Amino acid sequence: MAEPFDALELIKLKRDGGTLGPAAIDWLISRYASGTVADEQMAAMAMAVFFRGLDSTELSAWTTAMINTGERMDFSGLDRPTVDKHSTGGVGDKITLPLAPLVAACGAAVPQLSGRGLGHTGGTLDKLEAVPGWRADLTNEELLHQLAEVGAVICAAGSGLAPADRKLYALRDVTGTVESIPLIASSIMSKKIAEGTGALVLDVKTGGGAFITDPDRSRELARTMVGLGADAGLPTVALVTDMSTPLGRAAGNAVEVAESVEVLAGGGPADVVELTLALAREMLALAGRADVDPADVLASGRAMDVWRTMIRAQGGDPEAPLPRPRETHQVLADQDGFLTRLEALPVGIAAWRLGAGRARKEDPVQAAAGVVMHAKPGDRVTAGQPLFTLQTDDPELIPRAAAALDGAWTIGDRPSAAGPLIIDRIG
Repeated sequence: MAEPFDALELIKLKRDGGTLGPAAIDWLISRYASGTVADEQMAAMAMAVFFRGLDSTELSAWTTAMINTGERMDFSGLDRPTVDKHSTGGVGDKITLPLAPLVAACGAAVPQLSGRGLGHTGGTLDKLEAVPGWRADLTNEELLHQLAEVGAVICAAGSGLAPADRKLYALRDVTGTVESIPLIASSIMSKKIAEGTGALVLDVKTGGGAFITDPDRSRELARTMVGLGADAGLPTVALVTDMSTPLGRAAGNAVEVAESVEVLAGGGPADVVELTLALAREMLALAGRADVDPADVLASGRAMDVWRTMIRAQGGDPEAPLPRPRETHQVLADQDGFLTRLEALPVGIAAWRLGAGRARKEDPVQAAAGVVMHAKPGDRVTAGQPLFTLQTDDPELIPRAAAALDGAWTIGDRPSAAGPLIIDRIG
C-alpha cells in the first residue's frame, strides 16, 4: 500500500515556508517513531522548523502526534487532584525537591516525572541519587501506589511516554536545533500531557544561566507552552523567573539535596524559599486547594514528613549521611566590599567540570561534586574570605573548574539593588 505522504516533499514544503497539515504531521511523527522516516530526514525537518517555525495549528498537531506515539497515564482514580511542575533548567535549581513534598502535604498529588542533567544544568534525578539507596526507576504500578499512599513521587519518565520525543530530543542535541521554541515547547508539553497530570505549572528560566537568556524569548516559550496546555485541556500557568544568578548557595548533587532539606526544615536560602512558595501557590490554585497556605504547612514540618516518606518509598534512607567529596578547594575574595554580581553560567560550568554534570547522556556523575557559594550579591565580603568551595572526588578536575569562575563575580564599594526573582506570570 502506497504511503499517503512523502518525507522529502514535506521537508521541502516546510523549508520553503509552507504549512504542514495535521494528517501530514501525524504521518511524519508516527513514521519517524517506527523508523520508516530516517534520522537524516527528521534532522532536515528539524532544521526547517528551526528556521521557519510552526504556526499554532501545526504546533498543536505536532505535539498531539508526539503524544500519540506512546501511552497516556491516568490518575483519575486518585482521591486527590494531581498537579505537576516543570522547570526549563538552571544552576542551583533544586526547587522540585522541597516543592513536591510541600504540595503533597497541602493536599494535592504530585506526579513529578523528572530527568537527568546535561551540560551546565543539573538533573533532579542525579541529585536525588545522591541519597543512599534511592532509585529513580519505578513501574507505572509503583508510581500510582506511591501517589495514592504518599501524595508525591519524583521518578524517571517511562519509555512509553512520547517515545518520538526521546528520539527527536537526541537528534536535536547533535544537529544545532535545540533552541527552536516550537520544538522545545512540543518536547516538554508532549511528555507532560501524556503524563496525565490534572494541571501544570511551568518555571521558565531566563538569564545567563538559563536555556534561553533573553526575557522576551522566555516569555514567548512560556506563552507557547501555556497555549499547548489549553489546546489539550490541561490547565497550565507559567512563571518566568530569573536565572542570571544561581538559585541558593549550592550547585551540584548532594549539596543541593542538603540545601533542599534545610528548606523543608524551615531554613534555607531566601530565594529558594521564595520560589518554592510561589510555585506551590500556583500549583495549589490550579488543584483547587488555594485555601491552603503552603508557608504555614512548610513551617509546621508536615512537608518534611512527606519528604522522608517519599524517599523511603523509593528505597532511600533520608537519615543517612550524604556523600562527602574527597577533595575541596576554596576560591577567596581579593578585596573588601560587597558582592555585586555573580553569574550563574560560570558556576554551572564549574560544577559540571567538577563532575556534577555530564557532557553526554551516558556519562556518570559524582554525587559529592559541586560548588558551595559562601556569598551572594548584596553580601559584604572581606579580602581572603572564601567565596566558593569547589568539591570533587578527582583533584585533577579542580583547575579547570576554578578557571570557569574567572571573571564570574564583581566586588564593589556598595551593594547593588537586586532585581525580582519572578519576572512575569503567564496563564
